[in-house]
Amino acid sequence: MKRISFWFNTLRTIPQVSKEEWASLDVVSRWLVASRSAVFIMTAMSAAIGGVLAYYYTGNFNTINFLLAMVGLVFAHASNNMLNDLVDFRRGVDSGNYYRTLYGPQIVESGYLSKAAFKRYIGVSLAVAMASGLVLVYRTDINTAYLMAAGLVLLLFYTWPLKYIGLGEPTVVAVWGPLMIGGSYYVTSGGSWNWDVVLLSVVYAIGPTSVLFGKHIDKSDMDRAKRVFTLPVILGEKISRYTTIGIWFLQYALFAWMIIDGRFGLSLLIVVLALMDYIRTSRIFLKPKPSEQDPAVKTTWPLFFASHAFVYNRRFSGLLLLGLILHMLLPAPF
Repeated sequence: MKRISFWFNTLRTIPQVSKEEWASLDVVSRWLVASRSAVFIMTAMSAAIGGVLAYYYTGNFNTINFLLAMVGLVFAHASNNMLNDLVDFRRGVDSGNYYRTLYGPQIVESGYLSKAAFKRYIGVSLAVAMASGLVLVYRTDINTAYLMAAGLVLLLFYTWPLKYIGLGEPTVVAVWGPLMIGGSYYVTSGGSWNWDVVLLSVVYAIGPTSVLFGKHIDKSDMDRAKRVFTLPVILGEKISRYTTIGIWFLQYALFAWMIIDGRFGLSLLIVVLALMDYIRTSRIFLKPKPSEQDPAVKTTWPLFFASHAFVYNRRFSGLLLLGLILHMLLPAPF
């Protein structure tokens, strides 16, 4: 029971685990910690949205393909997170009490696992993702292979060089939007494509991108010193904070346009229930990051903007998925 409780905890937050605690963990718990599994909810949400839209537009829902897509995407995300840590370790970025080592254990940098053992974690995760993708190619067609290849290229090159030259954030838009949602839609529907799905996927992807934006704002000073030129480093801290507020507003504006244009029903208006969270989180982004953690505010310090962006995005995305389910179940114009 304690083990299962730990699993659920790692899926909700990034735990602080000492080396002694790490030694007592089972292999599943270790993998969940090493892969930073708390953020998998954003990937699972993308797959779920793709599945719902597949059923709505085509009436088809291939359960096996949907589950394969969900598993493959989650394990690809895990592979990327661990590969990110390995590459940054090898390039010396995570040394010297760097940001990544402060909010959770960097498994290799902290000496919890050897490089060889950590590579096995990555290898197994990547193998599961690849196997899921190859089965989907077999069960669908060559277009699935193209989607899979595009995802693999971005997975392998996100950490370097894309993240280092300000292209990490646009990569997240492409991956969490058209590749994840569009790909899940394609395989779940049995090979259909719909440009409205692609449009909605890009609007959804603004949320995960804002979480990455928040994280990169949090560590922009350290990244600048390490010559890691993320988009917040290039734009500057203040402009990046305002940009995050702006792209959240853009989500609402684009959803309003899609409803007015008749692309989606009124059920998507349910996202306005997140408006108070948007206002509250925007007020936080209007000010610079505090110098120390406020005990009254729950964040995974020193993740500050990233923590607030993650909580808001989880709320907004959950309402979006609910709105799409209602859109599927209710008659027009809902």
